[in-house]
Amino acid sequence: MTQVTQEDIARFQEQLGDYPDAIAALREIEDCEGNLEDAAVVLAIRVGQQPDIANAEWLDSLAKKCRAAICAEEFRSSLFANNFAPVVGHLAATKLCPALLVTPVLMYVIQQGIDSFCEPLDTVSEHLSL
Repeated sequence: MTQVTQEDIARFQEQLGDYPDAIAALREIEDCEGNLEDAAVVLAIRVGQQPDIANAEWLDSLAKKCRAAICAEEFRSSLFANNFAPVVGHLAATKLCPALLVTPVLMYVIQQGIDSFCEPLDTVSEHLSL
């Protein structure tokens, strides 16, 4: 279970007021007492998806689908600077995952650690540049 605090939620709310889907997702995360996996499954069902694996595995799988977009250098540096809006806007535009699920995915990535989440992609990039 990946848990976020009320402070984490408030930090995202401050920056994402212009993104109605992000605010709706943050409300659901609050309703689920900060449990990202539970909130993500509720949101997925709301957008017509039917997660068929355990909640934790499903959110991890969705985040991995978005890994290349999240770990692009310009967006990774935004995450390190706690500047979430550019990444939310980019992910929503790519349609890699429904806009309602972008915020829980990003919160999950941050909880996992940006570097450790992006490390598999970095390893591939290093091998390609050799």
